[in-house]
Amino acid sequence: MNIEARIAELGLELPEAPAPGGNYTPVVRVHDMCYVSGHGPLKPDGEMLRGRVGSDVSEEEGYAAARQVGLAMIATLKANLGDLDRVVHIVKVLGMVNAAPDFQNHPKVMNGFSDLMVEVFGDPGRAARSAIGMGSLPGNISVEVEAIVQVRD
Repeated sequence: MNIEARIAELGLELPEAPAPGGNYTPVVRVHDMCYVSGHGPLKPDGEMLRGRVGSDVSEEEGYAAARQVGLAMIATLKANLGDLDRVVHIVKVLGMVNAAPDFQNHPKVMNGFSDLMVEVFGDPGRAARSAIGMGSLPGNISVEVEAIVQVRD
């Protein structure tokens, strides 16, 4: 099954690929590796999920925000690659959680992103990962994720 068919089977809705919010490019490709800039939890209606996990939003809402980041990143990969079947492996993920000072479950929040990647891409969606807490994120978004993705021509 191809990846776009899998997305449809799962009933997922991708947002529009987000435009850069500054002087950078969403994806830089070097040989067979794509370096994907940090993405936020962009919903299909163009709104971002906001709030600090552990104070403004729950851990479960943080998980949902991380999952939404995954959908935004998939939209960017599709826009830049043209065909999601070109994705070979999600190699490395850095997840940043906008967290209250006493929040400690950053990995559980980031499972929202990681679980989605495995649902969509299968085992090649399972990446090396870091999950860290941040004092703030741009626009008070709940989660930001950047990734390194191996692709084929």
